[in-house]
Amino acid sequence: MAYATTNPFTGETIKTFPDATDAEVQGAITDAYDVFKEWRHASFADRAKVMSAAASILRRDIDKYSKLLTLEMGKLFTEAKLETELSAEIFEYYAKNAERLLAPEKLPVANPAEGEAHLICQPQGVLLAIEPWNFPFYQIARIIAPQLSAGNTVLLKHASNVPQSAHAFEELMLEAGLPKGGFRNLYAARHHTEVILNDPRVCGVALTGSEGAGSVVGAIAGKALKKSTMELGGADAFLVLEDADLEKAVKWAVFGRHWNAGQVCVSSKRLIVVDSIYERFVELYKKGVAELKAGDPMDPVTTLAPLSSQKAADDLLAQVEEAKKHGAHVEVIGAPVPEKGAFFQPLLMTNLHSENEARHWEFFGPVTQLYRAKDEQDAIRIANDSPFGLGGSVFTKDTKRGYKVAEQIYTGMVYINHPTMVKADLPFGGVARSGYGRELIGLGIKEFVNHKLIDVVDIDAPF
Repeated sequence: MAYATTNPFTGETIKTFPDATDAEVQGAITDAYDVFKEWRHASFADRAKVMSAAASILRRDIDKYSKLLTLEMGKLFTEAKLETELSAEIFEYYAKNAERLLAPEKLPVANPAEGEAHLICQPQGVLLAIEPWNFPFYQIARIIAPQLSAGNTVLLKHASNVPQSAHAFEELMLEAGLPKGGFRNLYAARHHTEVILNDPRVCGVALTGSEGAGSVVGAIAGKALKKSTMELGGADAFLVLEDADLEKAVKWAVFGRHWNAGQVCVSSKRLIVVDSIYERFVELYKKGVAELKAGDPMDPVTTLAPLSSQKAADDLLAQVEEAKKHGAHVEVIGAPVPEKGAFFQPLLMTNLHSENEARHWEFFGPVTQLYRAKDEQDAIRIANDSPFGLGGSVFTKDTKRGYKVAEQIYTGMVYINHPTMVKADLPFGGVARSGYGRELIGLGIKEFVNHKLIDVVDIDAPF
């Protein structure tokens, strides 16, 4: 079966799920569109009640939901609870702000004869969401909270290794009061993506995933003349300038690279340290990684989780071996990890010179790429030597300097003195091979609405 729950810590396959049938997919589209025809007319207050209820249920049953995340993709239980809480905060954000964010806007016109122009936002139909496994709840919440609040309905094709998390969110929204069919989880087969996007009742697709998946789905959407948003891979640069608070920068580097076992698009994957503090930084970084404890993700003392699957660990190891063929130097760092389970030994990778293709790869796990920069400008050059452009960080005690450096980094998000964060009230998205479009805040809720102009013009006004 394509969809299955396999515990990454034990390797045990717990439950499998059959692919959706063609008839089930067609029925889901019909149900979603039927609900849309009513839901688009629901008041913001009524939609907000559903969003608020979803947030309350997540908090009420936080342990139940969080254990599911740990079971299916191996996330630390402490991190799973933070993800569940973040999902609740996203629902609350749109419950409070959706009406304001989509309020009609009166447009200034140069000549009164042009009329009284207004811009209004209206929902467009059914949206397909294709989501990854690394944040099974957050990824769903950040698309359905804004889109349901805008009046659209959503079909979900989640990652095949988190089927129970996907089902749990469908049940969550039903319990919260969303009309049945307004949000539907589908264990869709690969060919169903094209079927769904070719349906005229479907207005677009929001995908978070790999470059490969984004390229395929984006092409299908384009051929169908449907809008798409793409949140793809990343290889965030983590710049440490000579005036940084070194010990705190190291602490954040260890965290930024290893949270969620390093399986984060906005993980601090490329550490770029200026020459004058490089040696001391590396010394402290190795010490910090050595303090990580790999083990049972349900145990509160564990700080390094297994990867999401044994296949993910095997694929990452193969990628590291390929990088070595291109000249990368790889050093084992940290304490040994358990042999049982999908654990991956933390590694430090250097010699990623201008002829080494591996410098442009994304390593989705605890593999740290380390670069030695001559100075600030060289650090910026290295940061921009990447096909990706999702997040990034600049560490310096001079925040004005940090801001100026951030302006020169080609990426969608840059944080000064902190790894890239994900919050309910901050936008998320990137440029270049990291995709296009934005999620969260007003940018996210407006991605799949019709920005309609209504202009009231005097009938005798000149053309």
